[in-house]
Amino acid sequence: MMRPLGWIAVCLLGAQLVWAQTQGVGCDVAVVLKDGRSGACTELALTIAGLLEEPAVARDHWGIAVVGMNGTPIYSLNDGQLFQPASNAKLFTTAAAMALLGAKTTYQTKVLARGVFADGGKLRGDLVLVGNGDANLSGRVLPYVAPVPGQKRVAEDVGPAPLRYLEEMADQVAATGWKSIEGDVIGDDTLFPWEPYAQDWVIDDAVWGYGAPVSALSINDNQIKVTVTPGEAVGAPASVVIDPAMPSYYTLDVAVTTGAAKSGSTVQMERAPGSKVLRIYGAVGLHGQPDVEEIAIQDPAEYAATALKGMLEARGVHVTGVAKARHRVLMDTQSFSRESGLVGDAMNVSPQQRVEPADDAAFEAAASGEEKTLATHASAELLQDVVVTNKVSQNLHAELLLRQLGSARGRDGTIAQGARVVRQFLLGAGIDKDDFVFFDGSGLSGHDLVTPRATVRLLQYASGQSWFADWKSSLPVGGVDGSLEGRFTKAPLKGKVWAKTGSLGEARTLSGYVECASGRTVIFSIMVGNHLPQTSADRDVMDRIVAAIAAAN
Repeated sequence: MMRPLGWIAVCLLGAQLVWAQTQGVGCDVAVVLKDGRSGACTELALTIAGLLEEPAVARDHWGIAVVGMNGTPIYSLNDGQLFQPASNAKLFTTAAAMALLGAKTTYQTKVLARGVFADGGKLRGDLVLVGNGDANLSGRVLPYVAPVPGQKRVAEDVGPAPLRYLEEMADQVAATGWKSIEGDVIGDDTLFPWEPYAQDWVIDDAVWGYGAPVSALSINDNQIKVTVTPGEAVGAPASVVIDPAMPSYYTLDVAVTTGAAKSGSTVQMERAPGSKVLRIYGAVGLHGQPDVEEIAIQDPAEYAATALKGMLEARGVHVTGVAKARHRVLMDTQSFSRESGLVGDAMNVSPQQRVEPADDAAFEAAASGEEKTLATHASAELLQDVVVTNKVSQNLHAELLLRQLGSARGRDGTIAQGARVVRQFLLGAGIDKDDFVFFDGSGLSGHDLVTPRATVRLLQYASGQSWFADWKSSLPVGGVDGSLEGRFTKAPLKGKVWAKTGSLGEARTLSGYVECASGRTVIFSIMVGNHLPQTSADRDVMDRIVAAIAAAN
C-alpha cells in the first residue's frame, strides 16, 4: 500500500489501516492494539515518530518492538530488520544458561599434584592448577549488592584481595606438608579449547579488560588494574602502580609525565597482540585524579600459574621448574556457520585437536604417575554469576557461560558449540531461525545480528518459565543499579524499568520490561544502528521512547 509523504500509519483496527498526518514524518510505523484503543495508539505512534525526527537522531537506523506480557503486539518499527545487539546478546546467553545449566550449578577449581611422591614432602612432577570455567576467581563480592542511594562508594582497594582464592588454595597446598616440587606449576585450561577471542572482535579491544581473552582458568576477570598518579610538580614523572602486583608478568615501558594543573589526562596504554610489554605514555595533570584503567591479561592460565608459584614459594614450598600454561588447540575444524548450526548439521563431526605445549614429555611422565588433589575451590552458584553478567554487562562472564553451554549440552566447550546450543534453545522458544545470528556470548562480535521482534519474543518466552523471577532480577533496574543506575532516575520510571543495555561502536540497544502508568507491564526492545560517533543523543531519545511507552499503556 502506498502512502503520501507526511503521513504515518498509526493504527491497524480490524482490516482497516488508519493514517494520521504528521509534519515531516517519513518513516513507516505499524501499530497494533488488542483492544482497539485508537487514541492511545495514535498518541504513542505520533510521539515516537516525533522523537525520531529530531535532527540529532533522524539519520540513525531504528528498530522497535513493544508487546504485552502475553505477546500481544502493541507497537513496531522495523522490528523484523537485523541490528547489532551489542550487550543485548547477554539476554540470550544468560537465558539459555538459566534454562539449560540451572541456577544452582557450581564449578570447582583444583590443584593437582601429578608425579612421584617421595619422602620428606617432595614431589617429582608437576603441580597443576586446573580451571573449570569459574568466572569469579577474583575479589568480587557475591551476591551482587545494589548501591545504596546517597551512600558514598567504598574504595575498591579496601575490598577483598583480587587473588584471594589462589591464596586460599596456596594455603591448602602448604598445609599438606609438601616442601619441594621438582617440576613445573602449570595452569591448565584445557576444559575449553583455547579460543581466547571470538570472530570479529575488534583488535583494539584486546588491550582492555572488557575485551580480555577467555580461558577455562580465568583469574580476576582476566585483567589487572593500572593506576597512573601525577607527580608533585609539573614535568615530574608520574607513578604507575599495578594491581595485583606481579612484576614478573608484564614488562612496563613507561613514559608518563605530570602536566599542568587542570590539564586532565592524555595517558595512553598499548600492547601488541601476543606481547607482554605494556607501553604507557602521555601526561596526567598536576593535582588531578589518577588515571585508572583495566588492562587485559595476555594468557590468564599462565598468569594464574605464575601467581600460584610465587604464593607457594612465599609459603616455603620450593619449586624447581617454571610457571606455564597448558592449552587445548583446535585444528582443521569446519566453518563456524556449519559448526554452530547456521547451516547444515555438524553433530557427528569431531574436529582434530592438540594440546600445548606440544610433546610435553615431562607433563606426560608426571601424568603417568600418581595423582593427588591438594586444594579445591567451589564457585558461587550460577545465578549469582548471571546477576553480575547482566547487571554490570560483564563480557568475559557471558563468554564463559557460552562455553559452559557447549561443554554441558553440546559436543565440546567451543564457541561454535555454545552458539549451537543457544541457537537450538532459541528455536525451541519459538524465535524465527532467520531473526538472529550469534558468533559469541557477550555481543562484542560485529557479526552478531538480531531483530527487535526476536528479542521481545525471548523476553516474553522467559516470562512463562520457572526461572523467570530469578532471571528478571538479574537485569539492571532503572535509577537503581547496574548499567541503568544513572538512567530513569526520576518518577514515574525509577525502579519501574528492568532492561539490558548495549553499546558497540555506533550501535546501541535497550530491551526489557517496563511497568506502565496503568500498572501493566509490557515488553520492549529498542535498537539503533549507525548513530553518529561520540554522541549520546540516541540514548536520550531511547529513554524518552520508554517513557512514552509507559505513559501510553
